[in-house]
Amino acid sequence: MRKKQANILVVDDQEEILFSVKMILKKQFESIFTTNDPKKIISLLSENPIDVVLLDMNYRIGFEDGREGIHWLKEIKLLSPQTVVILMTGFGKIETAVEGIKIGAFDYVLKPWNNEKLLTTIDNAVNESRKKSKKLIVKTEEKKYFTGTSDKIKRAYTIADKVAKTDANVLILGENGTGKFVFAQHIHQNSQRKDSPFIHVDLGSLSDNLFESELFGYAKGAFTDAQTDTPGRFETAANGTIFLDEIGNIPLHLQSKLLHVLQTKSVTRLGESKTRPLNVRIIAATNSDIKAEVINKTFREDLLYRINTMEITLPALRERKDDIVPMAEYLLNEIAEKYNQADIVFDSNVAKHLEKYPWRGNVREMENKIERALILSENNIITVTDLDILDFEDVLIDDENPLSEIEKNAIEKSLLKNNRNISKTAEELGLSRASLYRRIEKYGLKNIE
Repeated sequence: MRKKQANILVVDDQEEILFSVKMILKKQFESIFTTNDPKKIISLLSENPIDVVLLDMNYRIGFEDGREGIHWLKEIKLLSPQTVVILMTGFGKIETAVEGIKIGAFDYVLKPWNNEKLLTTIDNAVNESRKKSKKLIVKTEEKKYFTGTSDKIKRAYTIADKVAKTDANVLILGENGTGKFVFAQHIHQNSQRKDSPFIHVDLGSLSDNLFESELFGYAKGAFTDAQTDTPGRFETAANGTIFLDEIGNIPLHLQSKLLHVLQTKSVTRLGESKTRPLNVRIIAATNSDIKAEVINKTFREDLLYRINTMEITLPALRERKDDIVPMAEYLLNEIAEKYNQADIVFDSNVAKHLEKYPWRGNVREMENKIERALILSENNIITVTDLDILDFEDVLIDDENPLSEIEKNAIEKSLLKNNRNISKTAEELGLSRASLYRRIEKYGLKNIE
């Protein structure tokens, strides 16, 4: 039988698993890569067009909750959107694997696996990867994200487009969910480095003891689990861009190490004395008041000067009112395409409530609420209740209140959904039990069935 042209990466900390899977897969697929170290995923994806990753969910003895697998699933999605991920887990850990599917994994395989089923699952994943690749090729010539027309966001894009043409380091400021990652990608894609890697590092999720090995790499034998020479994120981003997200979270004692790399434009792997030159563009981001941190001496002033040759502040969604409804429409179309529900629309009264809602979580909150609403909606129409954007405690209990009918319908729907369980209904609506009882009394919902 002729082998299928595909690149498969298997990641598992047990050598016998890697060997067994490779023996099975090499009979049907052209190229099989294996590694027992998940930290090598980034370099392997950067160096090879991987179609499918078969990813174990646990790598450290005593840690069996699958969180590492979820972490690396997210990293793969960011670095290589066309790559399809299949999770491997034990029978008792199916719940975490299902969580992985909800955030983008293609499927999961239980250990011990059935060889025929494993081959079928991976073959289907390869076909899915081909489809995703074709879509990505088509979309490269299309607008990839919503920009908006408000003055503040237009000013931010104007600065971004100018700085993209240079190699200047950029600091992106803004609240959580304002789109700092998207902006960093925009700068990279409009720069002369666009054909080289864009490496995202979530500094907020890196523990102190992993900081140096993750960013700077390490030599074989540098520490107990260092079994091979491994490049860090800076080296992986060679000739491209490294995005240092949540840079305000770096502890003071590690800031000096990062500063040294930026000053010398070189990196030394843990366990080595050899200095390796770097050619990489730095984009950093934070949601903290970084200048206040400098005043409070929790962030080094000299490091701030290194990372903010150009500074861009992204406005909160509530500061760009004119963009709220168009952005919601854009996100709905994107999410509807994902779920193959092209005919779904917002109810006619949704727009005014979208504009009134405070959007404390910004674009990320809006995306989450729209996706949840699409799943819950009936008759392909998303209502205000589906979106959960009414602040019930702020609604006056008044028969003349124009929102009273909306509130009544929302409470009625929630009571039915929760089988008249007052505690669950109150929690879902964001009300106290006493407030819910008052509304039930007011709207005559005592005998609802």
